[in-house]
Amino acid sequence: MNLKHSPIALSVNVNKVALLRNSRQLGIPSVTRAAQLCLEAGAQGITVHPRPDERHIRSHDVHDLLEVMKAWPDREFNIEGNPFHNLMAFVRSVHPQQVTFVPDSEGQFTSDHGWQFPKDAERLQPLIQECKSLGVRVSLFMDPLPDQMAAVQALGADRVELYTEPYAAAWGGPQEAFALARYVQTADAAHALGLGVNAGHDLNQHNLPGFVKAIPALKEVSIGHALVADALELGYQAAVTAYLRALEPQP
Repeated sequence: MNLKHSPIALSVNVNKVALLRNSRQLGIPSVTRAAQLCLEAGAQGITVHPRPDERHIRSHDVHDLLEVMKAWPDREFNIEGNPFHNLMAFVRSVHPQQVTFVPDSEGQFTSDHGWQFPKDAERLQPLIQECKSLGVRVSLFMDPLPDQMAAVQALGADRVELYTEPYAAAWGGPQEAFALARYVQTADAAHALGLGVNAGHDLNQHNLPGFVKAIPALKEVSIGHALVADALELGYQAAVTAYLRALEPQP
């Protein structure tokens, strides 16, 4: 697949590779090797979510991956997490192309909600401005709520990452159209305000095509769990290829 003709970027989250590696003391599977294979297969970016307890991605992984990414100047490194925990230290030392602010707690199993405005606005604004001063694009993890997009734009963020678990849970059922409509409305509101639209959480090669077709403004998806699970059966090359195909525009 020609990357220049892929309108939606696939950023592979390698957290689950690190989780498996951390179950033993052997250093396998390799997080950096996984990232390299995904990039070779055509992924346009790599995502990590380094949590304070280092239960999957560890501090050295972030810096090791930075070295990998230097060999791929046309791809992007996205670091996500809570800016009030350990995230900003990585932003200041690594200067990734993109940072995604996620409002999870330190012991949270997985991300399950977006920022809320005006509640979170005051404390986020200086950190958003710091990231932008470092030349790092800022995306905010948000629920599909159209009326929240104006607050995101007012804070100076560049993009939103729509939290897609509700869509994934409804996919294939009677509530799918209703759930998808919320994302369409939110993406339209964000796009009208000049915000880029990313998406992530529980997206897979089966539910992606419908989401992509409904939201033409989509710029990027971040996928980890499902892609790594597929890679266990298919290999990284075939798994990434399958996801790139799922992201192609639908007739």
